[in-house]
Amino acid sequence: MKITFHSRSVAEEVMDDLNCEGEVVNQTLRELDVINRWLGGNVVTLSALRQMWASIPLQQNLAIADLGCGSGEMLRIIGRIAKKQNRTVTLQGFDANPHITTYATTHSNGFKNISFFAANVFDAKFQQQSFDIIIATLFTHHFTDQQLTELLRAWKQQARVGIIINDIHRHPLAYYSIKWLTLVFSKSEMVKYDAPLSVLRAFKKSDLEKILNGAGIKHYTLRWRWAFRWQLIIPA
Repeated sequence: MKITFHSRSVAEEVMDDLNCEGEVVNQTLRELDVINRWLGGNVVTLSALRQMWASIPLQQNLAIADLGCGSGEMLRIIGRIAKKQNRTVTLQGFDANPHITTYATTHSNGFKNISFFAANVFDAKFQQQSFDIIIATLFTHHFTDQQLTELLRAWKQQARVGIIINDIHRHPLAYYSIKWLTLVFSKSEMVKYDAPLSVLRAFKKSDLEKILNGAGIKHYTLRWRWAFRWQLIIPA
């Protein structure tokens, strides 16, 4: 695989195979949760969410959709925060791989306001659904620029309050750091392959600006966050 940082890679990650299942997927989901926790990835999404829901009354039920939900960890964290604030939320996680949503469901026992669904975000049936807030963490880099343009147009129609995207900054330091860290610490061959490739498939600021412009989205906030993350907030 040729290493270049000038443009987004189109190579497929192992995770993109919707037939992936079993311990290889489970180990990968566990390790991705650790990576997000220790490298500050969760904070990028959560700080945007706090900003977005700050003006919404606590008693108003907020429907939040997590696209590409993985293990469901983000929704569990949001559920705990909402409970501490006495905020009413309905949390729904979506992933195209049913084995992943099964894992997420199993690991979310005790959260009555969280549910998971196997769904393709391009399906008309999914795009007919509406939510208050749509979040996507480490999800958008799985798609081409054209696919993302189409998705953002759809999400803009589906989200009543706004959209939060948290994804990777394509940068040599991000690539070689995650490659070294996963080589040393990961027990998952999928993570060792997919994590550095995710950086190559990810974004420079100009990539995101081009995609947003193509989707007709003019009003948004795009910030760089540690460690090599983009925080994109799109109000409804």
